[in-house]
Amino acid sequence: MRAVIQRVSKASVTVDGKTVSSIKTGLLVLLGIEDTDGPEDIEWLSKKVANLRIFNDGEGVMNRSVLDVDGDSIVVSQFTLHAQTKKGNRPSYIKAAKPDVAIPMYEAFVKTLEEDLGKKVGTGIFGADMKVELLNDGPVTIIIDTKNRQ
Repeated sequence: MRAVIQRVSKASVTVDGKTVSSIKTGLLVLLGIEDTDGPEDIEWLSKKVANLRIFNDGEGVMNRSVLDVDGDSIVVSQFTLHAQTKKGNRPSYIKAAKPDVAIPMYEAFVKTLEEDLGKKVGTGIFGADMKVELLNDGPVTIIIDTKNRQ
């Protein structure tokens, strides 16, 4: 699994002109899933996202998690995070999981993150043409790949 995590002042997802999720302070998580991802990737990444200390404390140091600031989260499925661009100019998405694998994994990740955060997590609509709007706070953007746990 690959995630792009952005600390936001606000974020929303719109499909067909209708807002399906919106938050104020919190995290926007773009999530890419590979065929080789499994339950251990879900558990590890969810804990990492919930506890990632990227919010400022009283001293202005990034020392607080989304849990600590009682922030909200949106998770948006994004297969393009697994684009391969080595050959040519047209990205290949061969490593991205097909919907029959990706949808249950995406739903399991959202459910696990909700359990880790103790609150509802907003989502996009899998496979839809989504418009994602955000105000990146900082800017703070973190990329995490469960295949590279450093």
